[in-house]
Amino acid sequence: MPTPAPLPAPTPPPDDAPLNTVDALVQLSFLVQGVLSATGAAHELSVVQLRLLGVLRDRRAGMLALGRHLGLDKSSMTGLVGRAEKRGLVRRSPSPHDGRAVLVGLTEEGRRLAEEGAEEIARRLTEATAHLGTEGRAELTRLVGTVLRGVGG
Repeated sequence: MPTPAPLPAPTPPPDDAPLNTVDALVQLSFLVQGVLSATGAAHELSVVQLRLLGVLRDRRAGMLALGRHLGLDKSSMTGLVGRAEKRGLVRRSPSPHDGRAVLVGLTEEGRRLAEEGAEEIARRLTEATAHLGTEGRAELTRLVGTVLRGVGG
């Protein structure tokens, strides 16, 4: 697997000027988006294509559910899945429960790419948080979970 280029580090504020909550969350989102972008680019995938593969790693899903999860309308989903299908990463199949519906699932190549991408993302984000130590990472995970549950995510 090609190794993504190193990310430019976000410029932290001086130690005597700590981030406020909004700035901290925005800077963290830049870091995560950078990891996703670099990982996707290493495989010639956009971030949304990488997200599609990630969502499908452990399931097949209908187009409507995928669109809701990815925040895409029907025509955007059709194009996204069509491009992934053309690359041999996903396949569409009829739903066994609804003859009008289509399920999307990963091909072997799509699964391989999804797993490689997930491993790369995990490695890079683990490196980015290594200085927190085990307890700090556990606290970060707890706080992020609390925020996500608070907004229904």
